[in-house]
Amino acid sequence: MSPQATDKLAMAVLNSVQNPVIMVDQEGQIAFANWEAEAFFGASATHLAKNKISTFIPFGSPLLALIDQVRERRAPVNEYRVDLSSPRLGQEKLVDLYVAPVVTDPGCVVVVFQERSMADKIDRQLTHRAAARSVTGLASMLAHEIKNPLSGIRGAAQLLETSVADEDRALTRLICDETDRIVSLVDRMEVFSDERPVDRVPLNIHSVLDHVKAVAKAGFARDIKISENYDPSLPSVYANRDQLVQVFLNLIKNAAEAIGDQQDGEIMLTTAYRPGIRLSVAGTREKISLPLEFCVIDNGPGVPSDLLPHLFDPFITTKTNGSGLGLALVAKIIGGHGGIVECDSQARRTVLRVLMPMHKGDDLQA
Repeated sequence: MSPQATDKLAMAVLNSVQNPVIMVDQEGQIAFANWEAEAFFGASATHLAKNKISTFIPFGSPLLALIDQVRERRAPVNEYRVDLSSPRLGQEKLVDLYVAPVVTDPGCVVVVFQERSMADKIDRQLTHRAAARSVTGLASMLAHEIKNPLSGIRGAAQLLETSVADEDRALTRLICDETDRIVSLVDRMEVFSDERPVDRVPLNIHSVLDHVKAVAKAGFARDIKISENYDPSLPSVYANRDQLVQVFLNLIKNAAEAIGDQQDGEIMLTTAYRPGIRLSVAGTREKISLPLEFCVIDNGPGVPSDLLPHLFDPFITTKTNGSGLGLALVAKIIGGHGGIVECDSQARRTVLRVLMPMHKGDDLQA
């Protein structure tokens, strides 16, 4: 193979890598950047090559010291959770870094960036699944150990109601109402203990979202603008239609309640194809690709930062009378379909993002 062909192949390989990769020469100049690096730095490879790495990262960044260290020791280093946040790169830009010397070019180093955002989201998703499993066991216990005694308490209260004085009947009615409320909560939790396999078929996600939008506009979101930004070429998702309807009704209802009476409230539904996100399957070496991205975006006040890491945990809620089971159920359903759900939030922009595998019988259309 000729040197030109070798160089071309090497560039093709580096451009196929889903992480930003750059090469920095002995003067600190960016000598190479793959396609992901162009997106990461928001500049073309040609523009990057005209500048030093110090132009694109915050002043005094640890990355510069790491590059010097690798040049000096001629050995690769890893550094985790390096903050590269800046007006140029964006806020909350946490990355893991792998910096290695280029053997054939003394003084040159290769830098590989791994954005922490996706790694953290997947870590959180695994935590959500563990929490959902805990609720599954709790739900089974509650169904057997609480509903039967509650039925007896309610029956006793109804018997008392026929024999007590009028002024005491309000108390027996209160007992009945409160037992009914607890039974209703247990019934909602019983959904978590249902581990039966669900019937799945190839679905057009847009027909699901259009149905959910129509339901929302006829009820809880009648006064809120709901817009769409769909990728019409999206392949089918292999899922249960009723469960997906339940998921997106929950997500849109949460968005609508977050917006409340806000005059310019808006919910945006988006779909996109995002290759490169893969999730390991527990107990196997298999990795599932999650290229289908479905988002519910609202311009409400945002999720409190202390609540965000626990948003999909059971019994976590900001609502006065909320049970904290809605988003936990969303995480369980999407996890059961082999996908993940996560949330990015700041003031006036909260994104609830569902990532799912596509139906293997479909090919992505151009």
